[in-house]
Amino acid sequence: MTGPEIVTFGCRLNAYESEVMRGHPTLAGRDDVVVVNTCAVTAEAERQARQTIRRLRREHPGAEIVVTGCAAQIAPESWAAMPEVSRVVGNREKLEARSFLNGRNEPILVDDIMTVEETAGHLIEGFDGRARAFLQVQNGCDHRCTFCIIPFGRGNSRSAPVGQVVDEARKLIAGGVREIVLTGVDITSYGPDLPGRPTLGQLCRRLLAQIPQLERLRLSSIDPVEVDDDLWRLIAEEPRLMPHLHLSLQAGDDMVLKRMKRRHDRDDAVRFCERARALRPGIVFGADLIAGFPTETEAMFRNTLNLVDDCGLTWLHVFPYSERPGTPAAKMPAVAKAERKERAARLREKGAAAAAAHLAEQVGRPIEVLVERDRRGHSAHFAAVELDRDAEPGQIVRARGASVSGETLLAEAA
Repeated sequence: MTGPEIVTFGCRLNAYESEVMRGHPTLAGRDDVVVVNTCAVTAEAERQARQTIRRLRREHPGAEIVVTGCAAQIAPESWAAMPEVSRVVGNREKLEARSFLNGRNEPILVDDIMTVEETAGHLIEGFDGRARAFLQVQNGCDHRCTFCIIPFGRGNSRSAPVGQVVDEARKLIAGGVREIVLTGVDITSYGPDLPGRPTLGQLCRRLLAQIPQLERLRLSSIDPVEVDDDLWRLIAEEPRLMPHLHLSLQAGDDMVLKRMKRRHDRDDAVRFCERARALRPGIVFGADLIAGFPTETEAMFRNTLNLVDDCGLTWLHVFPYSERPGTPAAKMPAVAKAERKERAARLREKGAAAAAAHLAEQVGRPIEVLVERDRRGHSAHFAAVELDRDAEPGQIVRARGASVSGETLLAEAA
């Protein structure tokens, strides 16, 4: 090995935290460390992590393999029991360089995440030449959706102070980042634990006002019923807030939403999209959706399928329901796994058609592309774009949609 290696699974918050960890083994005097940052959202995510750990042991027989992330936080003993694993480190501990010190004998270094009160006290300088960077503003979750194990991996909701977020954003911009994505577990719950109880919208306003060099601001995922008045005003008035919102919807049937213990119903989701589209014509929506939740009938599933049209959703993240031991949903009457898989396939097919329609609408229209590598990047609406000429990563290129190739918009640079 020429230095530490980090393998990341799961969400954007995990990607951010992997960047925080990137230099920790070296600071601790360790270059023979492989870190696997796990995800616990689905059983498939855990299966892939275990498979990767076995492969990494074969590739690096002499390295210390450290497993961390949500899956490790929730069930550290099961990961420590893998013969390939050297140590298991918790979600709080992984952000501290001393957790990687040579000579530590603890096979498990995982504390009670529910006792953690601070978050995002770890600044990063940039994302290794990337034009886009994630910025953690919140961690944990106070809600208890019946299908979700993540609060037990992340702890209670806690927010990063506004000044700290602004300082970190300045560092990222100074390092060449052109677009910042605010991320967390439940970012629309931002602020009530801070002095003055700032909201997510107020945080966004402060960032945009104090950092005029920030050209693009994007939100990772929001709860439609928790959007505050300041954020609504930014959606309407601020062009630097990207016209793309990813919504934590999960389902489109009221009974399923109730059994999930969500905070919105179907009409809330539809009204949110209608209001946002009226304030910002052309805005696009992504959404997380679960297929085959316990007790879901075919009629209930069709309500979720129809939500794609009723909300005008464009980018879908579809998950077949996965039992998480210890959650209330795992005790509910289950939908057959084959049925979950089939419904997820139908939902993905619906999403692919919606995405293709959006890309087709961009043909002939002017777009601005943030170049990330080679000729590829993303539009303001988060469409994947390939330009017809080379451009430096980090450039924002004016272009025009020319044609569609698969899931990519081909564009001619101006």
